[in-house]
Amino acid sequence: MNKSLLQLMVKIADTKSFTQAGKELNMTQPAVSKAVNGLEKELGVTLLIRNRRHGVMLTPIGERIIRIFRAILSDYEKVDQEIALELGLEKGLVKIGAFPEASSYFVPKIISHINKKYPNIEFTILEGTVTEVKGWIDTQRIDIGFIIARPPDKEFNTFPIHQEEMYAVLNKEHPLTTKNMIQATDLLDQPLIFCKSGFETPVIDWFEKSRENPKVRYEIHNYMTGINLVHEGLGIAIMPELTLVHLPENVLIRKLDPPVYRIIHMAVLSFEDSGISVKLFIETALQLFPQFFARFK
Repeated sequence: MNKSLLQLMVKIADTKSFTQAGKELNMTQPAVSKAVNGLEKELGVTLLIRNRRHGVMLTPIGERIIRIFRAILSDYEKVDQEIALELGLEKGLVKIGAFPEASSYFVPKIISHINKKYPNIEFTILEGTVTEVKGWIDTQRIDIGFIIARPPDKEFNTFPIHQEEMYAVLNKEHPLTTKNMIQATDLLDQPLIFCKSGFETPVIDWFEKSRENPKVRYEIHNYMTGINLVHEGLGIAIMPELTLVHLPENVLIRKLDPPVYRIIHMAVLSFEDSGISVKLFIETALQLFPQFFARFK
């Protein structure tokens, strides 16, 4: 079982397609099928099943083995980085996962800063919800992820990078826009747009502290959907400042009373076991966004 075969199996698991995995690794589909069949025969278990609706899927044993394959490939990458460091050829691959706001705000600045000094370090970016990012870290599909968390985190090693305030987002015709501050009691009879992409925990805590239960009309996962629902006068959303940079003219924001914040963290499965390039990514990010992290030292 060689490195190329491990890469192929992981690529199939990621793309859910023999054809796409073959294209990305410059292999024909017959060659891909032959390699998979040979591995399954060697191991004596079925790793993959073909599903017309969902594409190629992992069996339970396949999921466990792919996780091990990812760990092995990660160790290969660490070896390559150590050798490159010894030879003075800084290189490596950092696989990043992030929810859209973190991906657009933090990741480009960090990559740009690193590439100016270490142009041979490569990066891949995978976007998803906070829940998906946590799953990708846990299965080692990515090396580092941006999540919403409250320290201490028992699942991962985390590094707080940004705290942002959350606001009530209203259509300008809504009567509550006459208030400067919005309290939980103001929203009891209002249709609430509830975003479940990492926004929800601070909002739930806010309502619980106020001993109120929100009336949720829409549950969404994309912040732009929430803004557009507010734009059409279909409800009130509570959203963080990074999502509120470009708002339609008829959408306004109001502060919450008491204030609500969410904390964005970088997270890895283990900082000690992370490769050189991943540690460099974390160190660079903390240098570029130092103010908030300093409070947690």
